[in-house]
Amino acid sequence: MPGARISSISPDSPASRSDLAVGDELLSVEGVAPTDVIAYQQLIDGPSPTVVVRRPGELLARKVVVAKAAGEPVGLAIDSAVFDRIRTCDNHCAFCFIYQLPKGLRRSLYVKDDDYRLSFLYGNYTTLTRFTELDLERVLEERLSPIYVSIHATNPELRAAMLRNPRGATSLRWLRELLAAGVCVHGQVVVCPGVNDGDELVRTLDDVVTLYPELASLSLVPVGVSDLSREETMRPHTAREALAVVELAERYQSLTRELFGSARVFASDEFYLVAGREPPGPSAFASLDEAENGVGMVASFRQSFAERAPMARLGSGFFQSVDGAPALGYRAPRATGPAARGAEPAGGVTVLTGAYAGPILRDLLDGHGYGEVEVEVVENRYFGGNIKVAGLLTAPDLNRALAEVAPGRICLLPDVCLNEGRFLDGSTLEDLVRPVIPVATTGVDLRRALDAALSPLVPA
Repeated sequence: MPGARISSISPDSPASRSDLAVGDELLSVEGVAPTDVIAYQQLIDGPSPTVVVRRPGELLARKVVVAKAAGEPVGLAIDSAVFDRIRTCDNHCAFCFIYQLPKGLRRSLYVKDDDYRLSFLYGNYTTLTRFTELDLERVLEERLSPIYVSIHATNPELRAAMLRNPRGATSLRWLRELLAAGVCVHGQVVVCPGVNDGDELVRTLDDVVTLYPELASLSLVPVGVSDLSREETMRPHTAREALAVVELAERYQSLTRELFGSARVFASDEFYLVAGREPPGPSAFASLDEAENGVGMVASFRQSFAERAPMARLGSGFFQSVDGAPALGYRAPRATGPAARGAEPAGGVTVLTGAYAGPILRDLLDGHGYGEVEVEVVENRYFGGNIKVAGLLTAPDLNRALAEVAPGRICLLPDVCLNEGRFLDGSTLEDLVRPVIPVATTGVDLRRALDAALSPLVPA
């Protein structure tokens, strides 16, 4: 099991009272070599499990019995979600964002996964083209739910063409099997103008209603096209095209609500913004199961900010499962430390964000008495194209924006663009031209950060 190592041990835990140490390589638990963190957690959950590990620099393995009760947390964190090998994607989709990455980034970012385990653990979408009967058996036996599936099109020929994989024409049979067995499945369609929109999108939505009525939700997501894309068939949506997708999604929301008692089809917030429409409010969503696709995020953020209440915490959005170690809950830890380099003298507060969030954030701040707070929209020149989300901001673009911010202002940055303290281009907070404070990407966390930053500015 290369790569499965103990990354941390909680104080005062059963593991801390055993002969285990950070850096130990995990070989087996209860005589079984688990291939992923799912199997590991099931094995480690029993009473006083026997763990076999190998310490760095040692040839011989050691057997350790961790004294604990059944169900008691063992207090170990493992540095990987998959211990054997991530099942990589053998599709070659024209819209794949990984093909649009510049050269020279860390190798882990170029890994394309199509692994159902990462779908369960992280909410990554799988096309099911590498799914097998054994995989189905395990999903059902271990009740791995929910699973997230990329549908894109239900027309078999079109789906195979979009995935550039002949198995794309038949792999949705596994979706039918999963749903029939009662597995909760969330789907997505990356809508590409001139490819799978228009009549083909109508066909897909009709098939979802008739062939896959158990599908928990379906998100319609606009294709991301950076300046680095080499695909001639890929282009951003026009406002008119985005509006057509929004109207189609709303039509099928009404239909699924009438047929199944709940809305199942949603256009992402980004579609609404491109179309010039206000994203739906909180009442439009029963959950944030498609939050990673930007469905309901504007509504949830606004509500969290207004009510000073928690909202769903997101992952990094891209590359999370292969870049960095999952912590408890399988989420890679964010950068911490509002100002490891020290805060600047108080001279006002500036919030940096992406182009999509800028106007929304401005209205939100003005509506809640934070009119003095500046919003600095960061243009994404690193990727260009229609890439305008905060999660894909990098140090070069941030430094250019920070140069426009007046000296002495406290700068807040959404932590969604950081994964284990690194931006997508590999830079860190230390590479920025001035200190910034990373803030958890929720409304309540931003409001707390604003109140803390503004408090010294308010006259006594």
